[in-house]
Amino acid sequence: MNLDGLPVPGAAAPTLAIALALAWAWDARWGEPADRWHPVAWLGRLLGPLGRWLCGRPPRQALIGGALAWLALAAALAVLAAGWQAATQALPIWLGAPLAALALKPLFAWRMLRDEVAAVEAALAESLSAGRSRLAWLVSRDTAALDAAQVREAALETLAENLNDSLVSPLLWLLLAGLPGMAVYRLANTADAMWGYRGRWEWAGKWAARADDVLSWPGARLTALALRLAAGWRRVDARQLAVEARRTPSPNGGWPMGTLALALDVRLGKPAVYTLHAAGRSPTADDLARGLQLAARAAWGAAAGAFAWLLLIGWVGGRT
Repeated sequence: MNLDGLPVPGAAAPTLAIALALAWAWDARWGEPADRWHPVAWLGRLLGPLGRWLCGRPPRQALIGGALAWLALAAALAVLAAGWQAATQALPIWLGAPLAALALKPLFAWRMLRDEVAAVEAALAESLSAGRSRLAWLVSRDTAALDAAQVREAALETLAENLNDSLVSPLLWLLLAGLPGMAVYRLANTADAMWGYRGRWEWAGKWAARADDVLSWPGARLTALALRLAAGWRRVDARQLAVEARRTPSPNGGWPMGTLALALDVRLGKPAVYTLHAAGRSPTADDLARGLQLAARAAWGAAAGAFAWLLLIGWVGGRT
């Protein structure tokens, strides 16, 4: 079987597998690089002023400009990532894998997500005001009027949704299209987070929002699967999950959020927008702790699965 036609050819897979293990170890020990060294932070500094300029254009120009800017950035990132992957593949694996890990690590984030969600509960232990303020770092909604249960709801929703955005989908696109796929996905997710709002951003960010919806579609369902496996398969009814997942405006966010709500038997929601598992109880500090445990199991499972798949591709490729 010739695997060289795959997005991650057999020859590249061993380097990427070791790179993923190194990047995961880095994330577990140190978390994110400083902003001055973080490619996603660089991307954010580029998208910010570009988006504001697009917002000042008439709707048609903003829509076309937003789409062309996204496509140009995606093409540039894909070329750069493909070149880096090819260069690391050409090196001895003891050198190529660490260099590949340098590019791979900034494209996913698990420890930061875990720590930031845990910090919300730690702040709530001090005061409701502190919990609201800490949550405001994570969500775009107004947190000023939220009670403690609603703060925890929003934290759990952020945990579930960003488990997909920050980890599962990036790993999936690594498997589907190598470092270029991972880089383009992070562009899609970052551009959606910065541009994909209604109001004055709507036309400039419409393409970015739709691109993120499409690229996140398979990962959101895999994230739900990973959370369901972490919780115990029978704790989450598949038919009920399908109903809950459709309650959110996003075609993707309801899947991991609904899975976590059902697994913990808690109610999650955004005031005046949606409610997931309305029959569940209000989440407590213990529920947030259990949610973090489930997400951790799902995260480790996703990383282990991606690592195993890359090893399998490398092993099969090495036998042909």
